[in-house]
Amino acid sequence: MTQTRILGLLIRDRIKESGRTQQVLSRHQHLIRSRLGFHELSDEKCSRSGIILLQLSGNPDDWKSLMADLEKIGGIEVQQMDFIH
Repeated sequence: MTQTRILGLLIRDRIKESGRTQQVLSRHQHLIRSRLGFHELSDEKCSRSGIILLQLSGNPDDWKSLMADLEKIGGIEVQQMDFIH
């Protein structure tokens, strides 16, 4: 059986937390199969909050380190979904 994990990151202040978040994601890039980001953008407004979805690959034991590093960053919330197939 194979396990797929999707992480959802709610970043409350993109301007403040983007640098630290990017450093963590770069350090663990070997675990990230897909990455998708969302934030509100219009002519009048660029939202300070955003959501990043990550599809993880590799060793599930290594995912714990990525999640622990993300949870150390103030201002982000991490949620997960696991699929066994």
